[in-house]
Amino acid sequence: MKKFKIVLVILITVIGLLGFGIYSAFFTIQNIEGQEILGVSESLDGTYSLSMYLNNGGATTSYAVLGTLKNNETGKEKNIYWQYKCEQATVEWIDDTTVEINGIVLDITTDVYDYRNK
Repeated sequence: MKKFKIVLVILITVIGLLGFGIYSAFFTIQNIEGQEILGVSESLDGTYSLSMYLNNGGATTSYAVLGTLKNNETGKEKNIYWQYKCEQATVEWIDDTTVEINGIVLDITTDVYDYRNK
């Protein structure tokens, strides 16, 4: 019975790590890094900076635009926008925590836009 529990714990750990690896590689945009800067836009109160990047996936894929939000007070950054088959970014701040990027309105405190999750 003790051997069974050890094998079960190892199996659950391996499955959990594999699941986390798959999620990180294919289902989250937080690991994507920007390549060529398109521009930086500050929120109306100056608390946040939104950097827009153009990413080139190579010869077999189209360009994509990545939006990275930085909290200027804490220094924390997170990716909030990822659009495929796009080469430019139009950014307009609606208020201190709401931004419109290429027609997509995001509440920066909660929303993340990823074209794969339409």
